[in-house]
Amino acid sequence: MIYPWQTDDWTRLQQLRAHWPHALLLHGEAGIGKLKFAQHLAQGLLCESSQSNGEPCGTCSACHWFTQGNHPDYRAVVPEALAGLVTAADPAADDKPDTDEGKKTRTPSKEIKIEQVRALLDFCGVGSHRGGLRVVLLYPAEALNVAASNALLKTLEEPPSGVVFLLVSARMDRLLPTIVSRCRQWPMSLPQPGAAVEWLAAQGVADPAALLAEVGGAPLNALALASDENRPLRDFTLAQLAAGPNCDAFACGESLQKLPVPTVLGWLQRWLFDLLAQRTAGRPRYFPNASKALERCAREADPAALARYMRTVTRQRAVENHPLNARLVFEELFIGYRDVFAT
Repeated sequence: MIYPWQTDDWTRLQQLRAHWPHALLLHGEAGIGKLKFAQHLAQGLLCESSQSNGEPCGTCSACHWFTQGNHPDYRAVVPEALAGLVTAADPAADDKPDTDEGKKTRTPSKEIKIEQVRALLDFCGVGSHRGGLRVVLLYPAEALNVAASNALLKTLEEPPSGVVFLLVSARMDRLLPTIVSRCRQWPMSLPQPGAAVEWLAAQGVADPAALLAEVGGAPLNALALASDENRPLRDFTLAQLAAGPNCDAFACGESLQKLPVPTVLGWLQRWLFDLLAQRTAGRPRYFPNASKALERCAREADPAALARYMRTVTRQRAVENHPLNARLVFEELFIGYRDVFAT
């Protein structure tokens, strides 16, 4: 099933069924359920007794094969690191990290490689096992490396008959413009806050409105945040940021050093956005419950220093995945934050 807020997207998409595009690019904010929507769409395209609204019946042989991960006319292509998002029996999960006895297992790749795209050529070149469509799902499409992108582009330029490509992306700007131009683009709607809060409350999430605001309105990200084991450290970080000139940069480095740098940078960048929003519009976006602390910090911060520091954090995000010493990175960042308030 799709999520409740995706009903309108599903209904609008059915208008394409009479002339279904060979490649559909589903794009939108991260954490709104695009992958589940694409999987449901793939099952509907393969279903042999689909409902009048295009949804899969869930009971035919094709639906059973799909849910078990072994439908012969379906391929899901994902990076090794995300292989758990598809069923173990799915062909996309076959590309496992190499292991040698006595040697350290290599880190699963976060890219979609050219070998994975080339493997689709055999799939596309063979006729349908069930006499219907063949469906290829690529997620996330922005994970395609350069070689894989070029290989996919050749296939999209001369699309094989009876094959539908479903590309899912939260960062369409990272895709080759030539790939984007050969797809029918379909923006996925961000859920209305009321509907998202209601759904989160039904999942047992406490204070859903605050969590939804913090993640920019994406319900699945809010649900993940509710059970995030790092929430105590996130609360510690927000308390340090709320302290403004009294922020303890070295305590931050000590406490946060085992966290991924992108995670902490995300907290910091959202806080800085709210500082600016508080200063200019009088209303924070991500941390409404911290409005008083944000108002005080915005009043005490030097505007020019704040602008320079925000550029520093943006530059740090460009190298956030490099193997840097996290403790030193955090100490420098929080020292810089404290200097925003220097008189």
